[in-house]
Amino acid sequence: MNTVLRLLRMSVRYEIALWRSLYRWIFRRPERLAPGDETFGYSGAVMTLLWIFIIVSAIEIPILELILPWELVSNIALGLGIYGLIWMFGLMASLRVLPHVVGEAGIRIRNGISLDYTIPWSAVETLRVHRRSMLPEGQTQVEPNATGVTLMLGLGSQTSIDVLLREPIEVPVRKARGAAVTELRFHADDPEALVAAARARLAAYRPVGG
Repeated sequence: MNTVLRLLRMSVRYEIALWRSLYRWIFRRPERLAPGDETFGYSGAVMTLLWIFIIVSAIEIPILELILPWELVSNIALGLGIYGLIWMFGLMASLRVLPHVVGEAGIRIRNGISLDYTIPWSAVETLRVHRRSMLPEGQTQVEPNATGVTLMLGLGSQTSIDVLLREPIEVPVRKARGAAVTELRFHADDPEALVAAARARLAAYRPVGG
């Protein structure tokens, strides 16, 4: 019962966040950031696929309305179809209005509503641009390395930035299962710009000889 309630609460929070993202996207209400924070998009990797799903869903709605012979079933299918279409726009909106952030606190890595994690500057050794294709095992993958594990937080089955850590950290991602993460990889549409901004912040943060 507790598990059911927990999943229900998570679903409600997700839905609320999705509708909030759609509202902010439509009315162009960007989130408030600290002075000097820089944002970097990542949605380009999946935007074409999302538009394909949206267009196909929009075509299916009137077709189902025409072919279903029962009025009640037809109305239910129509309502679900319209809701599903709006839901996909909300998902797209979340990817657009919740970008990665490089700021005073560190590198804030996001994936819409599904992921929001900040790597503090104290944990970062260095960063580099490295475009990689991921194995077909999901967008979150864990791979053992010599000092711990590499956590890949991909998008569109790819990553483009490697973050090497000064010491192992625990990232609250289900697939990591509390493992000691010593390298983290993620995707940005303009990895060169993000890495340049992060390196500048890192140089300013790190004391001489640190």
